[in-house]
Amino acid sequence: MGYKVRMAGQLAERIYQVWIEAPHVARHALAGQFLVIRIDERGERIPLTISAVEGDLVRVIFMAVGKTTYQLATLRPGDEIRDVVGPLGKPSEMARYGHCVIVGGGAGIACCPIIARAAKAAGNRVTGIIGARSSAFLILEDEMREVCDELYVATDDGSRGFHGFAADVLKKVVTEKRPDRVWVIGPAIMMKVTSEVTRPAGIRTIVSLNPIMVDGTGMCGSCRVVVDGKTRFACVDGPEFDAHLVDFDTLMMRQRMYLEEEKVALEQFSSHTCACGGRKSHG
Repeated sequence: MGYKVRMAGQLAERIYQVWIEAPHVARHALAGQFLVIRIDERGERIPLTISAVEGDLVRVIFMAVGKTTYQLATLRPGDEIRDVVGPLGKPSEMARYGHCVIVGGGAGIACCPIIARAAKAAGNRVTGIIGARSSAFLILEDEMREVCDELYVATDDGSRGFHGFAADVLKKVVTEKRPDRVWVIGPAIMMKVTSEVTRPAGIRTIVSLNPIMVDGTGMCGSCRVVVDGKTRFACVDGPEFDAHLVDFDTLMMRQRMYLEEEKVALEQFSSHTCACGGRKSHG
């Protein structure tokens, strides 16, 4: 018995969404939490942040970078995912802070609307900043514009919005509007650089970490990160942490541990898919 895919499709270059029928997750999911999926019995377990909830459906958005995410991108409505575990992790710590800024980079924008909605529901004014390499990688602009009081868009190449980085826009917002709480979600290097913008001003800044993860319950230890000089497990202590206490260099080093194995797995999957005449069947 698997979990039905109800909607699926491509949002931008190499970025996809999948809506999964998972009532037990949808009933309890809160902003900032994630789920762990396994596509089939031979598949690996991967963590994906919960991007939205509608009725019994949960949405995950991901960039196809390795074998499992490329395989996930082939799923269509009616296909099944073998295992869906969640919601996992601590939800975003939400209160009436005043002015909240939600910054998303690349596929990390996937997490922003659900956090922005939670911040609005708590009585905050919400500013959104979303950035990507180019307009081809930009996602959820309309969704963020709908929920935020104001939204800034930035692209590295200037193909849409501000020509520059999300960090550049955040500098302007910090200087002119002095937010009370900031979330930054994206690639590790983007979170490291962008969160430094708020350090001099002493603005509490939250990041959602994405280390290698296996079981998602704190037992395997593969998702360990260093926060304030102490070892923490992203799956049970996070995934959100104080950005100004995170050791990003260690995080990025650990994220690169299995690059060669991931490359081989993707090559094998790609060659097998081609040999089968295109899209594989799942269920």
